[in-house]
Amino acid sequence: MDYDAEFDDDLPDIEDYPTLRSVVRFNKLIPAVAWFSAIGEPLARSVFPIARAYMDTLGFPAAYVAEVADWEDAAYAAANPEFNSDWWEAEEQLRMALTDAALELMSEEDLTLALTHVSATASKVITDAFEAVTDDAGIDDQELVRAAIGSAVQACHQAALVLAAGEEDDHPFALKYRLYEQGHWPIALTGGSFHIF
Repeated sequence: MDYDAEFDDDLPDIEDYPTLRSVVRFNKLIPAVAWFSAIGEPLARSVFPIARAYMDTLGFPAAYVAEVADWEDAAYAAANPEFNSDWWEAEEQLRMALTDAALELMSEEDLTLALTHVSATASKVITDAFEAVTDDAGIDDQELVRAAIGSAVQACHQAALVLAAGEEDDHPFALKYRLYEQGHWPIALTGGSFHIF
């Protein structure tokens, strides 16, 4: 899917809203990301400092990167009952804080519209990318497919919120998005392990 040109038409004059302009630019770049292109491959050295910074800034300095080797391990990590609720809560608190900060800079209607367009763009692009990868690998685990697509779309939403709120590129959500830009799937933080496929 190409960028949705109607996005620009629906928004207010974005010249008056610099952070909204950043979200529009971000939305245009989503199709250019090599989504899931490196899953199943060994993690590049560049992945580790990004993952470390994400864990540290999110409040989990004792966690470590757990490299996911194959589809079976990815499915297990995505469905692991030891899912770290503290990790989820930390991300949720960040999401709420970013939303509040963004609403200081624009109306709720404009923010909702911008995030809706980001989710729509991301959903189509990411679904196509992941289905291509799973087709090539002969994977037909629909729960795994939904988990991967959902987490990547959520990462786009979170990264767009970072921009809407005028935050810096060292924000945990920006760092997590960079892991997707590297072609990987940061699955979850379970126990003390940050599973990346």
